[in-house]
Amino acid sequence: MTASRIAMLACLIVAGCDGNGALPPDREPYAGEEEVPLDCIPNLDGIIEADELPLVLDTEVTYLVSPPGELRTVDVEGAGEGTTRAWDWSVDNADDQLARIEAFSIEDRWYADRFPPDAFIAPFDDGTTETISRRDDDGLYVLGIASREPDPPTGRTLLIYDRPVPLIRFPIETGTRYSTSATIEDAVFSGIPYAAVDTYEVEVSAVGELRLPTLSFSQAHQVRVQLTVEPALGETTTVRQVSYFFECFGEVARASSQLDEPDPNFTEAAEVRRLGY
Repeated sequence: MTASRIAMLACLIVAGCDGNGALPPDREPYAGEEEVPLDCIPNLDGIIEADELPLVLDTEVTYLVSPPGELRTVDVEGAGEGTTRAWDWSVDNADDQLARIEAFSIEDRWYADRFPPDAFIAPFDDGTTETISRRDDDGLYVLGIASREPDPPTGRTLLIYDRPVPLIRFPIETGTRYSTSATIEDAVFSGIPYAAVDTYEVEVSAVGELRLPTLSFSQAHQVRVQLTVEPALGETTTVRQVSYFFECFGEVARASSQLDEPDPNFTEAAEVRRLGY
């Protein structure tokens, strides 16, 4: 073996040499990017505390929503015993539409001076109307409804409750039940004078596995809301809404009934929305 080949082998043994026989430069070991801890991690302890349902503004959430005007078969009763249930909402309907929902600060809205400065807004229907809400350590409250623009073609809407209505009270846990009535006076709905009394009956009725087309949640809390609207002029109507909440994610699915639905476990929904893409 020649001297040059011996030198070459020596270079390989010590992890290589350059053409001049010099050793490679010292380098820092690979460390990767620093891990950033998550703001909220589900602990699956059977309840949802206030800090496990954080308010996140200016962040888009994507839902699959059934087409307007089309009834959708839905199972809100679920399978199982008592208050421990399982719901399979995993069917991927080809005609579902994609809704990108985002909550914003009330700042700069035309109606901002009529509500607390820490209120926030979210789309109510197709984006032309907005729900005004507020959240604190005790609950999530609806304060009113307003048209996005002050004078849209369909007419101005501004409904303000005389008291905050708790849609959620913390902690969220099975067996919680409450009812709240709030009055709307001197309001306008689609440009028409309006007054009413709205009654919200809320129940956290069950907890269990919820399967969606792209995600599954092992401990989703089912929250049932029945809204009764008694207008000053016109007939009283009711609507039922069944929502599912999961720690750190918030509302992950919802089914809304047809008007005046008598069955709490309705099987045909006017709208179904599910977290997904």
